[in-house]
Amino acid sequence: MSTKEGRAQLESGGYLVFLALVTIAFIAIIWPFVMPILWATLAAIMFQPLYQWFHRRMGGENRAAIMTLLVITVAIIIPALLIGGVVVEQATSLIVAFREGRIDLAGWFDAVHDALPAAVQANLDLQGFGTAELVQERARELALESSGLIAREALAITESALGFLLAFGVGLYVAYFLLRDGHEIGERVKAHLPVAGGIAERLAERFLAITRATIKGSIVVGLVQGALGAATYWIAGVPSVVLLGLLTALFSLLPAIGPAIVWLPIAIYLLATGDIWQGVLVLFSGVAIIGMVDNVLRPILVGRDTGIPDWMILISTLGGIAALGLAGIVIGPMLAGLFLAGWSILNETRDTRIEAPAA
Repeated sequence: MSTKEGRAQLESGGYLVFLALVTIAFIAIIWPFVMPILWATLAAIMFQPLYQWFHRRMGGENRAAIMTLLVITVAIIIPALLIGGVVVEQATSLIVAFREGRIDLAGWFDAVHDALPAAVQANLDLQGFGTAELVQERARELALESSGLIAREALAITESALGFLLAFGVGLYVAYFLLRDGHEIGERVKAHLPVAGGIAERLAERFLAITRATIKGSIVVGLVQGALGAATYWIAGVPSVVLLGLLTALFSLLPAIGPAIVWLPIAIYLLATGDIWQGVLVLFSGVAIIGMVDNVLRPILVGRDTGIPDWMILISTLGGIAALGLAGIVIGPMLAGLFLAGWSILNETRDTRIEAPAA
């Protein structure tokens, strides 16, 4: 029996069933750590150039990987934890103020309502949104529900603190090996993909390009817009600037409207309440600075790496967040890019096969 025939019998027999069962069991075992592994993989992909830079200057793979992890920890993880603590504190203070009635939502609503054109006021009154009492009642209900949600989440985090530390440690540990051995692991994965070698190579290239472009185009641009938004709100004297900056960064993931969902209502409120220069400042910054960041930075950071339409980015981002939480911000557009890349490669391969006999 030839080697080729033996391999065909092996792959067509029960061995594939055994391999599938073992793979499913292994995935089920590591599933609690799938998110740390995912973030570790993304970090290894994004910081591979930094690892190579350390490797060229330090000459050791282990030392280069350790230095790269140190940079990731100091530059990203620690600031993210600190900002997260401030955001939780400001969000909790805001909800408590709503519950205790220290925020005069009725006065704010009356000021904005009176500053609107008469036709808009009539339309709001017709739809039942013209009274401050109704708006304040709905806001208090939302605050009570939100406070209960925050309490449950805080209790869950407290109870699973050990699990969080364990997942955090697993993520750093996996990132270390992916930084050090990422190229070799990638070659093995491509070799074991059940597709032709050329197609596997093209899929791997598209995957890396889409991943880098998604992270740079979504997270980096969002962080810059959030930071500029927080600085603008701070200059204008708006409270809870860190929380509002984070919301600006999150809404920047949505094409077209993006961060205007946050800064536009703030500007309208400031203008309606008599803070003219503050409202003009927020409007100017939102249009000329925050809004222009996306037009300037995204082509520089992303270029033409993804080619994903804006509408697909929108629905894949929202769907990813709904299905996977925070990780869906990256995974959603990345899967959309791979979906387009896979069908594009299939179409190109089919056209090549059609043209070959004709030639």
